[in-house]
Amino acid sequence: MNIDPRLRQQVQDHPYPLLFTTISGAHLYGFPSPDSDFDLRGVHVLPLMEVVGLLEGRETIEKSGIYDGMEIDLVTHDVRKFFGLMLKKNGYVLEQALSPLIVHTTSEHEELKAIAQNCITKHHAHHYLGFAATQWKLFQKEDPPRVKPLLYVYRVLLTGIHLMRTGNVEANLVTLNEVFQLPYVPELIQRKVTGTEKGTLELSDLRFHEQEYERLKTELELAFETSLLPEQPKGAAALNDLLIRIRMSA
Repeated sequence: MNIDPRLRQQVQDHPYPLLFTTISGAHLYGFPSPDSDFDLRGVHVLPLMEVVGLLEGRETIEKSGIYDGMEIDLVTHDVRKFFGLMLKKNGYVLEQALSPLIVHTTSEHEELKAIAQNCITKHHAHHYLGFAATQWKLFQKEDPPRVKPLLYVYRVLLTGIHLMRTGNVEANLVTLNEVFQLPYVPELIQRKVTGTEKGTLELSDLRFHEQEYERLKTELELAFETSLLPEQPKGAAALNDLLIRIRMSA
């Protein structure tokens, strides 16, 4: 993917040095609409004076708006907060660190990606089950129902199942469906990428998708129960070492 200079400008304008910045959201998931915004996610490094002193730096930085005609949503966390999230059952941060859509990277980011594999546990299934349930409720209460939340439901369920079975984080629905071969997914993606963020579905399709949601949710629950992934993350010591080295050089 060619990175638009307007995205790189967000890196240059950031008030703190960045460990990495990647693209998340619909572009990472494989179904951006023509009017989709760009979700930038990353890790910044607070200087030591803003960590040990009374005047603490900004642990999280959020910025959104339209920049030179491009809608951008930027969220970065300080390195310590992000590393802490990696040791929890948080699929978001794993997807952000491992995203192949890289706007900015460093050698420390390469180290982090290697360590991330040792932060994966079977309990990440709970993250994906919870997010799927949230998106399903959103999908159900909208009238008419929209394509976007339904695609998010399928994306997170397939990501979770794939992770439990293989130990690999894959957030792109197009790539995932090369494995799962769900015949309705390509059409849904096509409707999203050629339409708008608010594209809708026929009410007659609701029953079918309800059955598929329940089926895939059960499949993820079974994948969790039978997964060979560890119960606890194994990357804490390596993350701690990397954090200290980053702080000392900031």
